[in-house]
Amino acid sequence: MSDLSVTNTLTGAQEPFEPVGDEVLLYVCGLTVSDDAHLGHARVWTHADVIHRWLEHEGYSVEHVENFTDVNEKIVARVGEDDLGDSESEVARGFTAGVIDDMRGLNLRRAAVYPRVSEHVPEIIDLVETLVEKGYAYEANGSVYFDVTTFDDYGKLSNQRVDELEAQGVEEEGEKRHPADFALWKAGGVTPDEVAEHRDEDLPPLEGEQGQTWESPWGQGRPGWHIECSAMSMTHLDSTIDIHIGGHDLVFPHHENEIAQSEAATGEQFAKYWLHTGLLETEGEKMSSSLGNYFYVSDALDRWGVNVLRTFYLGTQYGTKQTFSEAAMREAEERWERLERTYEDAVAACDSVDARTKVEDSALREAVEDTHEEFRAAMNDDFNVREAMAALLELTRVVNNHLSGDEYDYRGLKAAVETLEALGGDVFGLRLGASEASDVGVAEDLVELVLEVREEEREAGNYDRADALRDELEALGVEVGDSPEGPTYRLP
Repeated sequence: MSDLSVTNTLTGAQEPFEPVGDEVLLYVCGLTVSDDAHLGHARVWTHADVIHRWLEHEGYSVEHVENFTDVNEKIVARVGEDDLGDSESEVARGFTAGVIDDMRGLNLRRAAVYPRVSEHVPEIIDLVETLVEKGYAYEANGSVYFDVTTFDDYGKLSNQRVDELEAQGVEEEGEKRHPADFALWKAGGVTPDEVAEHRDEDLPPLEGEQGQTWESPWGQGRPGWHIECSAMSMTHLDSTIDIHIGGHDLVFPHHENEIAQSEAATGEQFAKYWLHTGLLETEGEKMSSSLGNYFYVSDALDRWGVNVLRTFYLGTQYGTKQTFSEAAMREAEERWERLERTYEDAVAACDSVDARTKVEDSALREAVEDTHEEFRAAMNDDFNVREAMAALLELTRVVNNHLSGDEYDYRGLKAAVETLEALGGDVFGLRLGASEASDVGVAEDLVELVLEVREEEREAGNYDRADALRDELEALGVEVGDSPEGPTYRLP
């Protein structure tokens, strides 16, 4: 169907893309919701989104799944902090809501489903039981570990040998047969020692075991980190998927362990193509919550907007590192403004009385054809967004040159406008014609303001006035609902 080729971490080579079935099964390793998302996370999301969009542009049907890890000691460490919540589930719920808002703000295509670990404990337990029954895992003091020595291909993703690996989880080393064995199921809850390094030093230390636990064949406990993605991927996709996407920092141990436990359980290849995004760096260091050198997605959206942010990410191919800086953002802003201005000028010229049926600019029409060819060649070369963006920017140069004349080639301009919409909008996810999006944003702000006033009226006991405000919104076509978390609405 396509001449697309991708760089597969599993083989270390760029290979022709040949999906297993008629539908491309794509899994993205999602966020552990222990904090708000930063721009490093958004880089993975944006590239995964563009990959999804390009596959559909090339005619593939895509089933895209991305998880939320809502069971983790880092989440427990935030319990009782400010107004985050008094339990692991409350903290996770709040941060998950923020991540969803960030995803919508970044104009990401919605995944088919966003599974959460807490919803899939039965599937996780079933998978662990299978591994124990097949002799790949063993129980020790209520915990269950994967025995890396039983899986011959362990280390094939990260190119490591079992006898050279260091311990995974030093605190559990005494229970394990081999230092590199990793936990599939952990006995009990999260201990104070496990959260100490993640907990704010100004908060009182947690006493006793914390966090959610579930009953299992090995006693009360919690799932290990790595087993979660295997269970969720196989539940919502299949035992073999086409593309697995994640940050480069997840190659080992997370993705290595996913391969081992999944293929040991099913006897089938877990993922055909492993695509890893390069790290986002600032001042020469990986952007991460632990280093404190991050920029929250919500703050970045407020400052630069979705189009500048996406243009920034589109300046570097997914597999290479990218540097975040004020200078880099200014360059992205300039590129976006050039695209936006050219698009708007082309639309205005196309709809003007100076657009003629008998005016023909061969350079403009050839540039449109060249843009499609160069953009497609770049994207099919391992999703080379940098070269694809260069093709769009070259088109803007030709369009602007054409617009310097007195009369316009209507057919040529129409083709250029549609090219910018199809490639810059549908594939790159840029919001061309932003005035419409701005109008929607203003409408949302006004509706939310009215709903805030309605809540104030209800709290004051003015129920008739609150009902009247709701009726007025519904008369305008705004569907209003009430939930335990507060009012909801849907614009017409």
